[in-house]
Amino acid sequence: MINKVRFVNPVRNYHMIKDEIDAAFFDVMEKGEYIDRSHLKQFEENLAKFVGTKYAVGLNSGYDSLHMSLRAAGIGAGDEVIVPAHTFVASCSAIVNVGATPVLVDVTKDFNIDCDKIEEVITEKTKGIMPVHLSGWMADMPRIMDIAAKYNLVVVEDACQSLGASINGKMAGAWGLTGCWSFYPFKILGGYGDGGAITTNDPEVAAFARRMRYNGEDRETGEYFGHGFTCLLDNLQAAFLDVKLRHLPEGIKRRKQVAARYKEALSDLPDLLLPHYDKPGFDHVYQNYTLRSKQGSEFSDYLKKNGVEVLTQFRKPYYKHEGLKLVDRGFPETEALSREVCSLPMNVETNDEEIEYVIKVVRSFYGK
Repeated sequence: MINKVRFVNPVRNYHMIKDEIDAAFFDVMEKGEYIDRSHLKQFEENLAKFVGTKYAVGLNSGYDSLHMSLRAAGIGAGDEVIVPAHTFVASCSAIVNVGATPVLVDVTKDFNIDCDKIEEVITEKTKGIMPVHLSGWMADMPRIMDIAAKYNLVVVEDACQSLGASINGKMAGAWGLTGCWSFYPFKILGGYGDGGAITTNDPEVAAFARRMRYNGEDRETGEYFGHGFTCLLDNLQAAFLDVKLRHLPEGIKRRKQVAARYKEALSDLPDLLLPHYDKPGFDHVYQNYTLRSKQGSEFSDYLKKNGVEVLTQFRKPYYKHEGLKLVDRGFPETEALSREVCSLPMNVETNDEEIEYVIKVVRSFYGK
């Protein structure tokens, strides 16, 4: 009998592919390959192939991928970069930490940046746009790329939550100067520790990232090209991620099956706004099944009390934190969805019985 459904269950997930993960571990250990070795290079090649770019560069975290991309683009002091008002703080922090100024723009009901509001904040200081593809659903990249071309702006895609998503067959992370990835354990492609990467078609950007991730050094020549960082993806994590990347297409199919079941079972509840958007050519991979409930925390608290772990990112918008010293120009959609947001369990390890229990609890809240 089900009485608790985990939002994620990493141990169960590990046991689903245990033999392959264990084999990767022992291969690394037996070869003694820990830093910048063959497993990392192989994963980078496979990630680039999956996304549809020429290059991928493994880094230590999703934040590092954003930070490195901005530096590779030459963005720094005096520049402005447009970023959504609704996202994880790392998107904005990367802009601040290269010395630039983030300019926040409200989002639409699909949680992504409102393209109708981008041009009104562009100034002579604007150098880039950082769209964020949230929960497995992409921002409107055709429109964003048109705006960027019109104003000669760099586009850095924060695709950390949307590996495998696409628009008209073109993958997230293949549109901008770079695509930025996080392999935090609970992402759609998660490691067993932190990790990240950039994808790009620009050889100079790839070379810059490879050097700067290792203290600015070209590992083949020993020449230093600047004061860099220590933020490359561990070889062991790359070996694990390469295993999990092979399973990602089937994992996306499973997520779509779960999303379809949620839609079928919950669409008659008028106080829920489900994450199913009618935009031709856009493919949702459902890293998270992020809905909106008019009852907000009352709804999410009820689920938690009845054994359903949920995620409520982000009840307090990041620009409301005084310590970040950001400009709040008023973002009504961000604030509305922040009150209502709730992500239901959505993972390849979540079984059908657990999904039915989630549905039962949601419907019981609404007296159905």
